[in-house]
Amino acid sequence: MSMKMWRKPLDWEEKLAPPAIIYIIENRCLCVEFCPRNVLKISDEFNRKGYHPPFVAEPLDCVGCHFCEEVCPEFAIFCENSTDK
Repeated sequence: MSMKMWRKPLDWEEKLAPPAIIYIIENRCLCVEFCPRNVLKISDEFNRKGYHPPFVAEPLDCVGCHFCEEVCPEFAIFCENSTDK
């Protein structure tokens, strides 16, 4: 489920957002399908609850929109913009 833009902003090349660092609490997170950039993928391993937790598959594709934080009902994902460090 990739988000497609029907047009690009004029300053697209100049204003790219820095990637974010994504932290996942594996025993609570299940929200992979909501990332508009497909940064998160389902792992092959199991967590303590018997679920396949997500992992950060494409960290450089993250634009730091924090949408994964907003939609996660378990508060199991949080992001830090790489410029915050």
